[in-house]
Amino acid sequence: MFPNLTKEDYKMSYTFLFSLALILLFTKLFGLMTAKVHLPQVVGALIAGILLGPSVFGILDQSDFLTKTAEIGVIMLMFLAGIDTDLEELKHTGLIACLIAVMGVFVPILFCGGIYLIFFSKGINYLSLMKAAFVGVVFAATSVSITVETLNEMGKLKTKVGTTLLSAAIIDDIIGIVVLSILTGIGDTSVKPVLVLGKILLFFAFTLVVGYIVYRIFKKITVEHSHTRRLSVWALAFCFLMAFIAERFFGVADITGAYFAGVILCNLTDVRQYVAKKVTAASYLIFSPVFFASIGLKTNVSSFNMKILLFTVFLILGAVLSKVIGCGFAARVCRMKSSDSIKIGVGMVARGEVALMVAQKGITAGYIDEAILPAIVICVVFAALVTPVLLKLSYRNEQSLQPE
Repeated sequence: MFPNLTKEDYKMSYTFLFSLALILLFTKLFGLMTAKVHLPQVVGALIAGILLGPSVFGILDQSDFLTKTAEIGVIMLMFLAGIDTDLEELKHTGLIACLIAVMGVFVPILFCGGIYLIFFSKGINYLSLMKAAFVGVVFAATSVSITVETLNEMGKLKTKVGTTLLSAAIIDDIIGIVVLSILTGIGDTSVKPVLVLGKILLFFAFTLVVGYIVYRIFKKITVEHSHTRRLSVWALAFCFLMAFIAERFFGVADITGAYFAGVILCNLTDVRQYVAKKVTAASYLIFSPVFFASIGLKTNVSSFNMKILLFTVFLILGAVLSKVIGCGFAARVCRMKSSDSIKIGVGMVARGEVALMVAQKGITAGYIDEAILPAIVICVVFAALVTPVLLKLSYRNEQSLQPE
């Protein structure tokens, strides 16, 4: 079957099955353990990767198979994020959510990027600014699921604060992805920035045209095939095609193409529910665990030193305060009460999957050093853990748990 392989090579060619089995077992095991103590299962998957990787047991290393499988996982996660976008919710909150989202993106970029420059830059130049910008963009996105779960538990999800938070988190993910695409494009110094911006504008024009056509096609298909497997197959094929076109022809990050593929389909209720269910099953069965474990595999804590430790502490402070200050200030400017503004800022602190995806993109592009990845992972995990606590504290003076 493999004439050019020796017997030993032939045996080694199947080690990817062993790697996959270990990743699936360990990510699920540690995911269940973290869920038991009310922590996101993503935390468990990251811990599993760290344990399996060079930091602890050294059982697994990165391979081409794991890299490509993880990339598929990223693309599927972003497609699901897009298809779960509630455009109607965005319309209701309007300008307030937009302003909060804008501040929630650019203040973390300034704070966290600035912290990187202070610790690691030997001078202000193009390369150091690009690296700082990538680190900042990692902490621009908000993990809406953690905030939503906490507000729902408290009976506050359908309040003005709850709906504004939800919309702002969705919008700042979109802005963060666009900024990432711009950075990815201008990262190639041989390409003029004007050309990069032109390509990005062309991509969005292309997305609008193709999106309208695909939307009409899927709307017609759902009349007779709203709950058939072919619908989810075609939707996922469209996702991968958009990811390829974005990266190959427009120089835009593939996850941006995948995200907007989901947004195009998010208003088709039947498609949205059925496709999301099927793609979620496929994603969380194999591809997402590999993605989160691969982040853990790259997180080599053996390289941790005092400088990285101090950087981690300041990065945590920057990640938390930048959202509280930026989003809280924007809410106050929009004439929300001081107490509600604090809740908005605190609710936007959580980071999760999107932050890790951006970090992965930064490493691939060569603008995030793997040496600081442990600091980024610790910061993302800390933000995910502290948000429910801070959010509950911000409501401590309210007696009723009923929606306002």
